[in-house]
Amino acid sequence: MSMGRVILPVIVVATLAGCAADDPNKRTKSGAAIGAVVGAVLGHQMNDDTGKFVGAAVGALAGAGVGGYMDNQQREFEAALAEETRLHQIEIQRMEDDLIKINLSNEVSFDFDSATLKPSFLPSLDKVAQVLNRYQTSIVHVIGHTDSTGSEEYNQRLSERRALSVSSYFQSQGVLASRLRTEGRGESEPRDTNATEAGRQLNRRVELIIKPIVEGQESNAYQTP
Repeated sequence: MSMGRVILPVIVVATLAGCAADDPNKRTKSGAAIGAVVGAVLGHQMNDDTGKFVGAAVGALAGAGVGGYMDNQQREFEAALAEETRLHQIEIQRMEDDLIKINLSNEVSFDFDSATLKPSFLPSLDKVAQVLNRYQTSIVHVIGHTDSTGSEEYNQRLSERRALSVSSYFQSQGVLASRLRTEGRGESEPRDTNATEAGRQLNRRVELIIKPIVEGQESNAYQTP
């Protein structure tokens, strides 16, 4: 038996032992910790110049196959999330350069002024994670946004915490930590006016931007969109 196979279970057990038994967020926290450990073992280390994880087991796509790969992934997202899309809880959009954007409404994902995911929204995130796990040749940028209510500094921190909550939950569902990039942009990129409640509601969101890893251009997938 290799040393790596011995070390990983020991680290995971030790990590789980550090989560309090009565912690209501135990599922998310312990899953995130496991994802981080697994991602570190599989990714080995990160190249600070490119942001790329050296040795990450996600591969790369030949340029000619990128469009079809992302088409198939988008169709699976649309099929899995048809009800959420109908209810305007989630939006799926194809962007330039074969990127996929998934917009998660904060109204259904978080309580007001909170970075804790609503339990009722977790099944929807499970569906997203399942598709991500079937299409691993991609990097997922998780970006939090807020409206302009409150101070700019507070909104920035809230957007970061909400993005981290989504990323951590994905890790708990098996998405490799080496595939996830998390960022908060506060109130700096509104979709609509902050002068109305309808506009502010659109501005409160977490976006997932999924970038394919293209052979010969691997570092581009890790660059912030």
